[in-house]
Amino acid sequence: MTFEQAHATYIHYHLQRRSGERRGRLDRGHREAEKMFCRNVWWALLGNFDDLHPEFEVIDWRGLSYFCDFAWLTQAVKLIIEIKGFGPHVRDMDRQKYCNELNRETFLTAMGYQVLSFAYDDVANRPELCITLLRMVLSRYLSQASPVCIGSVSEREIIRLACRLARPLRPIDVETHLSINHRSAVRTLRSLCSKGLLTAVTGSAGKHIVRYELQRGALQHL
Repeated sequence: MTFEQAHATYIHYHLQRRSGERRGRLDRGHREAEKMFCRNVWWALLGNFDDLHPEFEVIDWRGLSYFCDFAWLTQAVKLIIEIKGFGPHVRDMDRQKYCNELNRETFLTAMGYQVLSFAYDDVANRPELCITLLRMVLSRYLSQASPVCIGSVSEREIIRLACRLARPLRPIDVETHLSINHRSAVRTLRSLCSKGLLTAVTGSAGKHIVRYELQRGALQHL
């Protein structure tokens, strides 16, 4: 099935299950930016629209309806996705609208949603970046096509740790984070090096490896 066929079926499915303003909002609100996200990012990454709800209604802290661009709802996660253009969300936004937007995101977090925002320009011109970032988030929840061994889980967690620390890793960092011994930490770090995801760096004497640097493109493997 092509994207156009799958997307038409996806929207038709949700239109048939809505009425009143919810149906009208989907008919009016799902336009260029949202369809572009579906095509350039979501479909390119997953190849389906399972559990993805377009123009999803939530009630904010004032008791008012608000329609999010998308909500991905599974047993494991409630994820809100917004596509934000520079004009309506930055240039043309006054102070009150700015406050309301930040308050809404905080409120959604309090209600158990995780909120992701993508810039319209990135969705249009740098979808590969959006795909990489979205893959990092979804990899925490999506099951793998084949059974995952402990090693691969450890390797993904080490890559995330390197991102969070924003510096080269030392074996002690991995030992502490994963609660494993030194030998296991070094073995896993070397495995990542052999896959080109980390690079080993020696000390000043050039004899011993003292840290491991994250390589560009490593995040795509999460």
